[in-house]
Amino acid sequence: MTRFVVVPQWQGSPAARAMLLVDGAEAIAGDLPRAATTRIEVPAEAGEALDTGIRRFSALSRIADALTAALDDLDEPALVVGGDCGVAVPAIAHAASTHPGLAVVWFDAHGDLHTPATSLSGAFGGMALRATFTETALPSSGAVAADRVVLVGARDLDEAERAFVDTGAVRVLGTDTDADAVAAAVVATGADAAYIHVDLDVLDPAVLTGVGLPTPFGLRLDELTAAIRAVRDRLPLVGASIAGFAPSSPAAAVDDLGTILRIVGALA
Repeated sequence: MTRFVVVPQWQGSPAARAMLLVDGAEAIAGDLPRAATTRIEVPAEAGEALDTGIRRFSALSRIADALTAALDDLDEPALVVGGDCGVAVPAIAHAASTHPGLAVVWFDAHGDLHTPATSLSGAFGGMALRATFTETALPSSGAVAADRVVLVGARDLDEAERAFVDTGAVRVLGTDTDADAVAAAVVATGADAAYIHVDLDVLDPAVLTGVGLPTPFGLRLDELTAAIRAVRDRLPLVGASIAGFAPSSPAAAVDDLGTILRIVGALA
């Protein structure tokens, strides 16, 4: 994977430090090869819900259209660099449009499984994974069946998300799952290609501090990169995204970038 698309989107985040996601995306972009990097312009305004139940939906929709157009112009898979987790939704839809047998591996401390009806915040980031499901009626095109999704590392689920997980609609693996088990779960979906999304809060806060919603008892860096490699060894990777970097200062960003670039290397 040689192309990078940087999307400093903050409008989908429920975190109080949402604007720091812009700084995080730009910090990562600064260490990417310029000739292989495309930047998506993100509007400064928050945007409006437009009766969708999703805060800032108008801005999110504009960004999604711009990201899709940029991906359409590429001849190879891309690594999308956010911003909040919502950047993965149009990227997954794009990958699924050419790979209908796609599986999605979603590394995240949170479920991102809400709908507008269950979300207390109305933030799209908390609905991002659910928005990719063909079974979900959201103002965004579902791209994959829920049974082709593997959620890894989630340990902070709201009640509505737990109720959905309890239906068995989606495979969920904890932080005690090893790399081979992650790869086996993906293969068991029957998919012939994979998309990997990494929200950086899947890592333990002792590993990386610059996230909006740090959650204890997360993955170690070597566990995450090993799981990514194991999936790639089993199935072709046709797209990926990384999101959630919200450094508190430029100095803090430097402290975390080595860790993030190792994840970028595993994905790219």
